[in-house]
Amino acid sequence: MNGNARSRFRAKRKTDAITLLALTLLALNAAGAEIEAAETYPARPIRFILPYPPGGGNDFVGRVLAMRLAENIRQQVVIDNRGGAHGIIATELAAKAPPDGYTMLLGGTGHAINPYMYSKLPYDSEKDFAPVSLAAVAPNILVLHPSVPAASVKELIALARAKPRRLNYGSAGGGGNSHLAGALFAMLADIELMHVAYRGTGPAATALLAGEVQAMFSTLPPVLPHLRAGKLRALAVTGARRSAAAPEVPTVAEAGLPGYEASGWWGVLVPGKTPPSIVSALNAEIVKVLRADAATAQLSREGIEAAGGSPAQFAAHIRSEGRKWGAVIKTANIKVE
Repeated sequence: MNGNARSRFRAKRKTDAITLLALTLLALNAAGAEIEAAETYPARPIRFILPYPPGGGNDFVGRVLAMRLAENIRQQVVIDNRGGAHGIIATELAAKAPPDGYTMLLGGTGHAINPYMYSKLPYDSEKDFAPVSLAAVAPNILVLHPSVPAASVKELIALARAKPRRLNYGSAGGGGNSHLAGALFAMLADIELMHVAYRGTGPAATALLAGEVQAMFSTLPPVLPHLRAGKLRALAVTGARRSAAAPEVPTVAEAGLPGYEASGWWGVLVPGKTPPSIVSALNAEIVKVLRADAATAQLSREGIEAAGGSPAQFAAHIRSEGRKWGAVIKTANIKVE
């Protein structure tokens, strides 16, 4: 190696060393900033976006979580109901929010199945979000208007077979959990049910009470008071086991449709580029809320089971639910566009 070559080699080594030092300092500064952010988080109120109108299970779970979380972190958690478009409006809003931990989204089944339901979305359900924790799980409950002459799942199936396409059921929206629960029921029972979509569980329950629709696969909170008052009739819960809020009501599988299971769920997500330290801090606080007796009891009274768990577990749950209901959507040829 001649003198010029040795000089160039030494200069390159020096440049590489300076570059490595600069990158190391940048990484250390970024890590330090993230640690500092986590240590001071949260320093101001948190916006909690709920994808459905007031009155349904999403709203109930969101408000319980917001109230208990605010007490623990000593900051306001401000509810922002943004219903419409099967949760897409709220989800897009959350996806485009600053990834600083001050915007949360209460996602549910819709978050997992929208990629299977729509050919194009204004966000990427995986890349644009960081799962924080599964918050709660609940079966739906199959309820009828009192005018329907069926006192059991078997009688309802027999009625539907005797009168094809004459029975209708309401849902919280096309492609939502309550719609898909009905689609799965019809598929397994080999019957035809007419679906009527409403803008949320609350409006659908109101329509059922008025006799506009004859049946509904509803979350428990909006219909339990009407069941207790005798204004609606419960046939079965859609989960794998009976609900503590209505232990006398059998599961759909017990009542005559083996293999049927359809549970709703809700979980907290934040914008995708939120620092991992913030996600971890928020996960710890949410799990603390969900493991506390106060929140557990409040949810249980309405037939909802508090969940919790790691971000990775919630991410796996979302993927699993997407695959399950994606198959139902394809088989039943469900379209909402």
